Order: sequence, then C-alpha cells, then structure tokens
Amino acid sequence: MKILIVEDEVRLAEALSQIMKEQKYQADVAYDGNDGLDYAMYGDYDVIVLDVMLPGKDGFEIVKALRTAKKKTPVLMLTARDDVRDKITGLDCGADDYMTKPFVPEELLARIRALSRRQGEVVLEELSFDDLTLSLSTNNLLCGKKSIHLAYKEFEIMRILLSNQKTIVSKEMLISKVWGDDSDAEDNNVEAYISFLRKKIQFVGSRVVISTIRKVGYRLEVPEA
Repeated sequence: MKILIVEDEVRLAEALSQIMKEQKYQADVAYDGNDGLDYAMYGDYDVIVLDVMLPGKDGFEIVKALRTAKKKTPVLMLTARDDVRDKITGLDCGADDYMTKPFVPEELLARIRALSRRQGEVVLEELSFDDLTLSLSTNNLLCGKKSIHLAYKEFEIMRILLSNQKTIVSKEMLISKVWGDDSDAEDNNVEAYISFLRKKIQFVGSRVVISTIRKVGYRLEVPEA
C-alpha cells in the first residue's frame, strides 16, 4: 500500500512514516499544504493522511482541490481540535474519515485499511495514451506488437506522465517523485531520461511524443497528421 502523509509537525510526520514502513507500506511525506497538494495530485496513493492546520494551503483546501480535480483517493484528516464543526467541514469538503490527535497508532492503521478497502477500485495493470501502453507489472512499454523494457527511473517518469495526461508535469515534480527531495538530481538528469524515453517510444513505433513546454515541463501529445 502507498500512503501520503501531509503533516507540518516534523516529529509526528516522521513517526507516522515509520509506522507505515513497519507495516511494509510505502510512505511519502509532505510538510506543508502546497507540497501536499502537488504530491496528492501527481502521485498514485491508496490513502492520504492529511492534517487540517498546515502552512500554505490547509487540509480543507487540499481536499476541495482534489475532489474538484476528480481525484478519488481516500482522505483521512487529522486535527488537534476536537471540534465537531471542523469534522463537518472536512467531511463536506470530501474527506472520507476524521481522527483527533492524539490517537492510537493501531486505530489509525485500522482506519487506513478500512479506507483502502472502501475505495473499491480495480487495480490498474496498465496505463495507456493513444497507441502507447505501459505495463505496470512488467515495466514494458508497448505499441502494437512491439515492446521494450524500461529501467526504474524511465518507468517512474513514464508512469507519472501517463497518470497526468492532461497536465503539464514539471521537472521539479519529476525530481521530487523519482529521485527524492534529498537527492542531488538537477534538470539535466530529467532531460537525459526524457531523451531515453523519447528514443524508446520511437523504437516501439508509437505516434505519441513527449513535448517540452518551455520553462514549465513536459506533456504527452499526439502531433496532428
């Protein structure tokens, strides 16, 4: 299971991340609302654990933005205030569940498991755009009868592009999601892997291209004939 934790209290965020890892879950952490919204919009998560009071965008704004964008990822909101009005606001914004701090880790995990089951969505085995398909189980890129295997970072970049077909994906987001926030990766690292992917897309004979949107990022497109 893949969990996003959006929490500005660093010690609590790290403790939550450790709890998830002990359960063999993969956990990403964002420490403010703006980064949290970016992760939630671009990432592929089973559950989002979201604090209400955050610098930048607060938890209510994040949930509203996700639901407006038709993102259905289950959201469990956390608050330090046992205020019924907060709970009502959060649920009305589109949150799926609510917990008040402090909480027992076992209950948190139980609620996360319940939300992941409640999601009830079919687990995708592939992502497609026009004639191009990415197998999520084999890391192969396919077009018709031709296929080619993608290395880990190539696969992750392609998965992000395919998951956000109508959105321009920034280099900063790719570095954060593929290399990690603590890495020394720079724009030229992204450009190199985009070049590798373009060659592999050409190899399988797809019409799809990775277009560079100057000073903004990348987007998948099919050029007009």
